[in-house]
Amino acid sequence: MFATPVFSGTLFALAAGLMWGLVFVGPLLLPDYPAALLSFGRYLAFGLIALPLAWFDRATLRQLTRADWREALRLALVGNVVYYLFLASAIQRAGGPLPTMIIGTLPVVIAITAKARGHREGTRREAPLRWRALAPSLLLIAAGIALVNQIELQHLRADPAADLGRYALGALLAVGAVACWTWYPIRNAEWLRAHPDRSPRGWATAQGLATLPLAVLGYALSWAWFALAGSEFSMPLGPRPLHFVGLMSAIGLLASWLGTLCWNEASQRLPPTIAGQLIVFETLSALAYAFVLRGQWPQPATLAGIVLLVAGVLWALRAGPGPEAAEAHPN
Repeated sequence: MFATPVFSGTLFALAAGLMWGLVFVGPLLLPDYPAALLSFGRYLAFGLIALPLAWFDRATLRQLTRADWREALRLALVGNVVYYLFLASAIQRAGGPLPTMIIGTLPVVIAITAKARGHREGTRREAPLRWRALAPSLLLIAAGIALVNQIELQHLRADPAADLGRYALGALLAVGAVACWTWYPIRNAEWLRAHPDRSPRGWATAQGLATLPLAVLGYALSWAWFALAGSEFSMPLGPRPLHFVGLMSAIGLLASWLGTLCWNEASQRLPPTIAGQLIVFETLSALAYAFVLRGQWPQPATLAGIVLLVAGVLWALRAGPGPEAAEAHPN
């Protein structure tokens, strides 16, 4: 059991979730920093971290074709820069709980999207998962998310200073983040499973290198925009440079590079319909970190929702894929 791809893939997905949960903390710890600067700063750090790592992965990087680098650039743009720009903006407008709730729908959204998308030519073919086998885990996860969401919405309604328009905009931005991160893991998994001989670590480093020019350009444009708009925000590192650099470096290393590495390892071991549900670990981690920042324990109903989320994941693993179909990818 412990040596099976499903078990090791689940552990890698858990590690990725723990790392990715950190991205919800950044906008809460630096509320006075614009979301664009948080996004470009995070991925500037990620790209700079990827530069020395590229030396160790140089053999793998040489194997990548021009089409592979274009794919890495697309994944970096949508799954990294645009996704975090939406998420950071949502958190700053609606606080931590609401975006976490909406992002928490990702396991269900990704699983349904991957199921509807079906097999893609050039990828390894999996024995199909029937909706009947997938439905119980999706229902358990959806029920758990709904229960957690209900408690968090009660907190929002109890706040007399709540700006509903601002919260609504935050919710809309969070939906944009969901769209980005529905596309990213499915597309990323398709590439990895079409290239099982490639190193997941090298692919993570390639995405970091592809992110670097995007982050440099975005940071420079933000700096120019602040200058032209006469903003009092002190560029290039803002009013708390040490906090900003330290937090961006930590998130860039742990959430961006290490989290991507762990997710790539999971994606090579698990089909997208199962891997998509394991993104629930990110939601659980983000909720845990939010309660730590609040300095309070979750309410019983929240704990019950978490139990349902975990039960849904376990059910998904129990109903995992059968043997690969005969027309599997030759790799």
